[in-house]
Amino acid sequence: MNYPNYNKIYLDIIDQKFPERKQELIPLLSKEIITSLEVINIQRKIFNLQSKEVNIFDQQRKSYDEESIKNILQYQISNKLNNKQTAIFFNLSRNSVAKWKKLFAKSLLI
Repeated sequence: MNYPNYNKIYLDIIDQKFPERKQELIPLLSKEIITSLEVINIQRKIFNLQSKEVNIFDQQRKSYDEESIKNILQYQISNKLNNKQTAIFFNLSRNSVAKWKKLFAKSLLI
């Protein structure tokens, strides 16, 4: 599957909107960004001063690839979290976590 060049996209955003933070943010882009979880984490670090309305709008449009979902569920298992705690930690819906657990239960040996 071809992925967008997130490194180039984020470098352009940093150059245009946050040139004063460039030295701080460039190390985030040192490796290739592939999973949606990596994208979300980098966005959090770059746009850390977002309003509540922007966060709600962004939350409604997030999508996760299979690898990211499995990483989230592995995190839940390894830290012995319930669905609510996992949802809060990753800023997700409890229903999404429950649905993912049903879909990937066999592959994660839950």
